[in-house]
Amino acid sequence: METNVPKRKEPGRSLRIKVISMGNAEVGKSCIIKRYCEKRFVSKYLATIGIDYGVTKVQVRDREIKVNIFDMAGHPFFYEVRNEFYKDTQGVILVYDVGQKDSFDALDAWLAEMKQELGPHGNMDNIIFVVCANKIDCAKHRCVDESEGRLWAESKGFLYFETSAQTGEGINEMFQGR
Repeated sequence: METNVPKRKEPGRSLRIKVISMGNAEVGKSCIIKRYCEKRFVSKYLATIGIDYGVTKVQVRDREIKVNIFDMAGHPFFYEVRNEFYKDTQGVILVYDVGQKDSFDALDAWLAEMKQELGPHGNMDNIIFVVCANKIDCAKHRCVDESEGRLWAESKGFLYFETSAQTGEGINEMFQGR
């Protein structure tokens, strides 16, 4: 016996993209991700142990995209954990604290680590890089001015955003690339 029950349309699987955050310890990587994914700020500092993870969904035209964000611990001790997460990345958030010059100076080393881990056949040309100058709410302690950060980012063809995970300023704009 045949019924005329209409077949359910299979919803299109949501597209997944992988984004990683890199930068020295205590620059605000976890806070940026929590602010974006969970719309909250955590004032108590808890060092990331290895890798933390955030996920959020965004609509682009009529397609749902799942953004999987891997928050990599900045401490050198966690290198062996981090090195597994560079592969198959579509986006990178390079974070520094505008009040810590050494965190800005370390960005080149973070790029070198990624390049090394991707190996000789690894291609970084198809990855979108965003430089995130974080903690702009602490302007009186600023050591890296906007023009210096922007110039470094633009010289590498990277996007540049000034953010405050605490106030939320610039966070959505950074993730939306505006």
